[in-house]
Amino acid sequence: MGFGINLGNTLEACGDWINPGSVRNYETAWGSPVVTREMINGYADAGFGVLRIPVAWSNIMSKDGNYTISPEYIARVKEVVGWALDTGMFVIINIHYDGGWVNKFPENKDESMKRYKAMWTQIADEFKDYGEYLMFESQNEELGWESLWNRWSGSNGADKQASYDLVNEVNQAFVDVVRGSGGNNPSRHLLISGYNTDIALTCDELFKMPNDPAGRMAVSVHYYDPSNLTIIEEDTDWAKARTDWGSAADIAGLERNVALLKKRFIDNGVPVIVGEYGCFGKNKTREVIESYLTDVSSRMYAIGACPVLWDTPGNEYDRTACKFKDPEFIARLIEPAS
Repeated sequence: MGFGINLGNTLEACGDWINPGSVRNYETAWGSPVVTREMINGYADAGFGVLRIPVAWSNIMSKDGNYTISPEYIARVKEVVGWALDTGMFVIINIHYDGGWVNKFPENKDESMKRYKAMWTQIADEFKDYGEYLMFESQNEELGWESLWNRWSGSNGADKQASYDLVNEVNQAFVDVVRGSGGNNPSRHLLISGYNTDIALTCDELFKMPNDPAGRMAVSVHYYDPSNLTIIEEDTDWAKARTDWGSAADIAGLERNVALLKKRFIDNGVPVIVGEYGCFGKNKTREVIESYLTDVSSRMYAIGACPVLWDTPGNEYDRTACKFKDPEFIARLIEPAS
């Protein structure tokens, strides 16, 4: 699959303030111009082998009690997916944050599971005849609930077990729905969301890969470690913002996480896709950002994982010009796959 990139802040954009009159209103709500075929071609032309397309399927959803996804929204996702597949890239679609309704699983499990299954039943049916270059991802980062268990609180083992059990149950429901649908879905590659897509939590023995009659699953994790470097620009009540990267301790921490993934999954025949990684903030130099991105991606790729860069409007790719702002850096970033 090579290296991948996200079409971030686009088809997963959501919010009560967005005018629900058209798909375009959502697509552009978080800063993206309308997606074009030329825009998609630019990712492939740069050498990326995977395009991850996060989706908020609940946008313009009917209020019929059956969680019926908007035909217009499905049609637009299909159009963008088709453009990406036409380039020869692999494509990943998921249920992304989607307004946060997945967070309600612990207190309203039956209705949440009904919604989850209804949505994947529709998605699976709509894309059933697509080839194996299209992959389904069970969810984004929301599987794992602090209302049940908080890793920092020292709560008891039963709470932890309950949260992991629910994560495993949701992922199993995803596999069962897709495998039970028609077309190419009984053998489609599936991407299973890790526990909050956190490496340490996903590598915990309580996280279980679902039972899959086809045996064609990979696990999804994200990498934004350390978060006080990659996410924040200013000091917060939970961390002091960092502006540096590359110390011996930094590299050792990265290599420990990579080794953990390899031991738990890759060495046991489970492929790994790092569905998101990145480093953001105006408080960091370009040199620091580039060093972080290349260190993470090269080490993940070296163990056989597929790194998928998180990119949004204004970051690495100019969606209006349809080219990368620094093509030489992108060439260095994905060089191991060439």
